[in-house]
Amino acid sequence: MRCATSSRLVRRVPGIEAIRPADVQARRQSAGCTNAAPDPIGGRRNDRLAAPGRPAGRRCAASPAVIYPCPARRPERAVPLRHRRLHVHHPIALIGAGPSGLAGARALDAAGLDFVGFEASSDVGGLWDIDNPRSTVYESAHLISSRTTTEFAEFPMDSSIDYPGHRELVRYFGAFADRFDLRRRFRFGTRVVRVEPVDGDASGQRGWLVTSEGPEGRRTETFSAVVLANGTLAEPNVPAFRGEFAGEIRHSSAYKRAQEFAGKRVLVIGAGNSGCDIAVDAVHHAASVDLSVRRGYWFVPRYLFGKPSDTLNQGRPLPARIKQFVDSRVLKLFTGDPVRFGFPKPDYKIYESHPIVNTLVLNHLGQGDLRVKPDIDRFEGSTVHFADGSSADYDLLLLATGYRLDYPFVDREHLDWTGDAPELYLNVFPRSFNGLAVLGMIEASGIGWEGRAEQARLLGRYLKAVQDAPASAARFRAQAAKPWPDLTGGYRYLGLARMSYYVNKDAYRGTVRKLTETLPDPARAPRAAATTAATAEHEGVRA
Repeated sequence: MRCATSSRLVRRVPGIEAIRPADVQARRQSAGCTNAAPDPIGGRRNDRLAAPGRPAGRRCAASPAVIYPCPARRPERAVPLRHRRLHVHHPIALIGAGPSGLAGARALDAAGLDFVGFEASSDVGGLWDIDNPRSTVYESAHLISSRTTTEFAEFPMDSSIDYPGHRELVRYFGAFADRFDLRRRFRFGTRVVRVEPVDGDASGQRGWLVTSEGPEGRRTETFSAVVLANGTLAEPNVPAFRGEFAGEIRHSSAYKRAQEFAGKRVLVIGAGNSGCDIAVDAVHHAASVDLSVRRGYWFVPRYLFGKPSDTLNQGRPLPARIKQFVDSRVLKLFTGDPVRFGFPKPDYKIYESHPIVNTLVLNHLGQGDLRVKPDIDRFEGSTVHFADGSSADYDLLLLATGYRLDYPFVDREHLDWTGDAPELYLNVFPRSFNGLAVLGMIEASGIGWEGRAEQARLLGRYLKAVQDAPASAARFRAQAAKPWPDLTGGYRYLGLARMSYYVNKDAYRGTVRKLTETLPDPARAPRAAATTAATAEHEGVRA
């Protein structure tokens, strides 16, 4: 007979009573079997039971029902009933509808997995939607990587602009969501406030409780797995300084328009990409602009030889040392030595930290529109004292000091997070494979959204394998138990908090693609039966 909640056949075995799936669940619960609860992404398997003339099946110790592969769609091994019930009754939770969240939604949908998306804002786009209350972009924000190296490969941008701005990017994400019908999978205006394991079981074997607040109030629901894709650029990193400043201190996350600087003496602290962008904005409105830096930087022009600079050398990647040797000399030919403008000499080689894709700041330094100042020693009233003994008075301090990782709704222990960033296999999976996964926790020069889409496809295949091909999923987990692959590409990245999840795009994407191919491709297998009824059932359950 066929199980009503799965595509498997429940077959009678000599000497073993055949029962209905509903009876299986009831008998499990009455026996106190933990297998009646949701299973994690990769839980333990039940012992197999071989029947005469049949392939090995599986059964729960509290249930005589044996599950065998359906001849029309045979997996590598028979699937434990608890795996099947997990995915029928409890969807996956996906948090975030920015670029990584959309990549995740597309991958989960393409894999035929049931999921529910949560997005605190009113639409897709994440931080690129400047009208999103949590957005950290500003009016002059544009991509620092070119359109063709950033866009999703399966959905090119309908644009000829090399470096699109935030408004065009929001339209692009909306079109992407429409093309793959992803909006219907999200609950917009809904913020996740808590993610915790069912019954406190950190292994995730019983699933995960997700508490959210939205238009329908506060609700808690059970999910088989939770994918965190809420981004890495939302929580400001605010350093501590000695003394007190009498003027205004603002983080760059709160900056929106250059007119905010009108008539003010401005000190921009930090010369990363945002800091340089904002300093260039400020020179057109502020009374004066200074730029405080702690170390030197490598400046990359947006165009080389008339083409976007990151579109050059797109073939086979050069070894790290050769690329550093060649590119550092090319940059000196095109941009000169930033030391002559007041920047310290970099204490690292090019690509060992993220380069600054902004040479306009060098132009304004050359024109005397702004000055480079050293690191800050202390504040005293409206005066800022610098490390070299100099000082100056300011009205506004703009902290372009970056962001820190923030997954506030889940305890750090569940993400193996003891240092600057969670220690995740491929920057996605906790070592325990406990049912949590992270998308988008990667930074790399030139990795683009396609790199994040590849990351999402790997996760989608793995989650699908847990459901339909557990032997493949087990082999994937076994890989994670071995020494992890080197994702640096031979580059010696700076030991900074913001570099703690940095990877080399070629090493990372190559590794992800290789491991993705070790998992079954859902597109090549017959699609499972629709799970709309189960989704409707889940939507009707509220805590």
